Amino acid sequence: MRPIRISDGNVEVLDQRLLPIREKWVKISSYEDAYSAIKTMVVRGAPLIGVVAAFGLALTAPSKDLDAAATKLKSARPTAINLAWAVDRVLNAAKNSADSYKAAYNEAMNIFNEELSNARKIGENGERFFEDGDTVLTHCNAGALATVDYGTALAPIRIAKERGKKLRVYATETRPVMQGARLTTYELLKDGFDVTLIADTAVGYTMLMGRIDKVIVGADRVLRDGTTMNKIGTFQVATMAKRFNIPFYVALPSSTLDLVSELKDVKIEERDSSELTQIRGRRTAPKGVGIYNPAFDITPPDLITAIITERGVYYPPFDFTKVGP
Repeated sequence: MRPIRISDGNVEVLDQRLLPIREKWVKISSYEDAYSAIKTMVVRGAPLIGVVAAFGLALTAPSKDLDAAATKLKSARPTAINLAWAVDRVLNAAKNSADSYKAAYNEAMNIFNEELSNARKIGENGERFFEDGDTVLTHCNAGALATVDYGTALAPIRIAKERGKKLRVYATETRPVMQGARLTTYELLKDGFDVTLIADTAVGYTMLMGRIDKVIVGADRVLRDGTTMNKIGTFQVATMAKRFNIPFYVALPSSTLDLVSELKDVKIEERDSSELTQIRGRRTAPKGVGIYNPAFDITPPDLITAIITERGVYYPPFDFTKVGP
């Protein structure tokens, strides 16, 4: 399940808005294409949007207005730190080379290959936490469709399967865009996993009934003290896991670490009200109702059992200033 195709300077991405009903590939030829794909959630997931933005900017070089293109790209989704990280890397590469296109494209390929390697390493580092027969809950989609392969939260589950462990996965539907129902179940079923879908509001009861052994999620930004920004609903899942003494793991590449920002400086993206008032264009809420639609929430580090990266596993109290960017 690789959601991006790269061949001889041509880049295409899988339109995740149409899954699991239909598979459609969208061409990325410029920063405008990348911005639109990220903003409208053709692609989503912190590592993947960083890679797509990197190629979008690279394919725009040698434009003289790369700074404006970079600024536009970074505004597409403000919470995921990978986006700005990847754009800045490509921008710097282009500015520091006589052949800005070649340098930018090579840097975008470097980012792609790093994320590909990181996903596998995250899986290898996190596989140890899952025992044969475990039932694992995950929220949102932090699988191959959110990265370039393997995933973050789903990478340890995939490696565990490769090593002969039989795991069962419970996926939350993840309202309002339904990434769990549409994407996580889709890719895991294609890979032969035993997957059960539950409503977001069923997490507590499912844990109360003893059906969950472990929880693992991805992240869009993690601060130096382990404070984690991830898909809305993650905080509630973590709180429930703590209540029932269920280990709660966060998996991410080091490109998701933000060692600079304070919590007060992080912008939590709020998305269009139609995501709550409509389902596939059909209104489900009365006109005139107030809407609050944050895309992400904040999970404090005291709810997290361990954070898994490609560099290793980290435990509370977290201090990522010792890890480096």
